[in-house]
Amino acid sequence: MTLKSFLNFTIVGFAAISLLAACSSGDSETETMEAESESMQAEADVPPNTLSEQEIEDGWILLFDGESTEGWRGYQQDSFPESGWVIEDGALKVQGAGTGEAGGAGGDILFDQKFQNFHLSLEWKVSEGGNSGIFYLAQELEDRPIWHSAPEMQILDNANHPDALLGEDGNRQAGSLYDLIPADPQNFRGHGEWNKAEVLVYRGTVVHFQNGEPVVEYHLGTPAWEEMVNNSKFADYSDVFGKFEPGYISLQDHGDDVWFRNIKLQPRD
Repeated sequence: MTLKSFLNFTIVGFAAISLLAACSSGDSETETMEAESESMQAEADVPPNTLSEQEIEDGWILLFDGESTEGWRGYQQDSFPESGWVIEDGALKVQGAGTGEAGGAGGDILFDQKFQNFHLSLEWKVSEGGNSGIFYLAQELEDRPIWHSAPEMQILDNANHPDALLGEDGNRQAGSLYDLIPADPQNFRGHGEWNKAEVLVYRGTVVHFQNGEPVVEYHLGTPAWEEMVNNSKFADYSDVFGKFEPGYISLQDHGDDVWFRNIKLQPRD
């Protein structure tokens, strides 16, 4: 079994377990499909910004409860930004100013706890032409922006933002390792729709999942990783960029309306 196949099994979770159980017992294809459907429905029945009983048992922690910003603060700040971010309909929303990155009033925010091996899961929705990102393994470096250290899972309206046409082979589109590895397959649902993002980091292996599918895989600290970074816009920051050490989870303010909810994490240490 390949690594991607194994990880995809892990993410599918209860649905996949139901499928294997049904197959091993010799149930019919119809019964298998019914079991999978019931499992997926059970997951859908969990209210936003809450943990299921199984998630609690498996050690997941909720990073956002839909009502408060507890646990979050601004990058290189002691508290949560006073403007630029709000809670709207159970989601953390970065407020766009209509001028893109130049208009970001709140700045990037981070959850005030470092993680090294983890499985992060959240949902995001982007406005028309919007741009944002999910940073991980981020460090707070004096007088340096967060992207000097943190890899980024891209959030983008692929159909309307010009970044979708830049970079190479779509490596600035939704789900990609920003400006390095394109998401494949590209399964962004469109602006105004909720998309599910997951990042799995374990012993230097990193996988992005978008809407239930593995779309990016890479391995920190390997010769292939070092070569890729040294041939990219991050070459000047290779001493700090994407190091496999405990870091912060961060949400980007790129000056556009973006919503985040169901932010949860399972430590894997």
